[in-house]
Amino acid sequence: MNNPNFDLLMFARGPLFDIALLVFVAGVLIRVVEILVLGRKKDFSKAKGKPVQQGIKTIFTRTFPRPGAIKPNPITIVGGYVFHIGFFIAFLLFVPHIALIEELIGLSWPGVGRVIIESSTVLAVIAGLALLYTRWRDPVRRKLTTWVDYLVLILSLLPLITGYVAVNKLFGDPTFMMALHILSVDILMIVFPFTKLMHAFTFAMARYYNGSIQGRKGAES
Repeated sequence: MNNPNFDLLMFARGPLFDIALLVFVAGVLIRVVEILVLGRKKDFSKAKGKPVQQGIKTIFTRTFPRPGAIKPNPITIVGGYVFHIGFFIAFLLFVPHIALIEELIGLSWPGVGRVIIESSTVLAVIAGLALLYTRWRDPVRRKLTTWVDYLVLILSLLPLITGYVAVNKLFGDPTFMMALHILSVDILMIVFPFTKLMHAFTFAMARYYNGSIQGRKGAES
């Protein structure tokens, strides 16, 4: 007798995963090449500062909030850091994920214990929900937030939530929950290159670009 949940799991981790991975890799490469090829108009004015040095410096200085920035927006800034760090710990340091990455590209590294993974996942989910709430509650942010922004945040949370439920077998059929987890990852990979999620690959370029412009003018970024 066929098990529809098992069939769904095989579809999610088989053909759909292959399609999602292809879209993800091709989409990211096309977007990055597009940015590099388009470039910017050559500035013939004499540089008043050090654009390259300032550009590299900005990549690192923008990683941390400016003094006084946390107090007026604690949830947005702290929540943002917690969400990103928790997400990447769960994604990059969970042993089964590392095994998958090794199978795909041949790279491997040590993982961390389950307690750290699960704690990071829970904190990331709480932070993501807090960010979602503040975006909706604040009238200014709500005006600036599009439905795509909400969709991206929800799609980023789903792999964390479904993965936590599946691994801990909290409810539902474990096979079905694992299928949902992999499906959520597949969907996230497919939409990744076409949304603001691309900042995971382009943030360094954007920071360097902004920093080098200011550096050329002799200003701090």
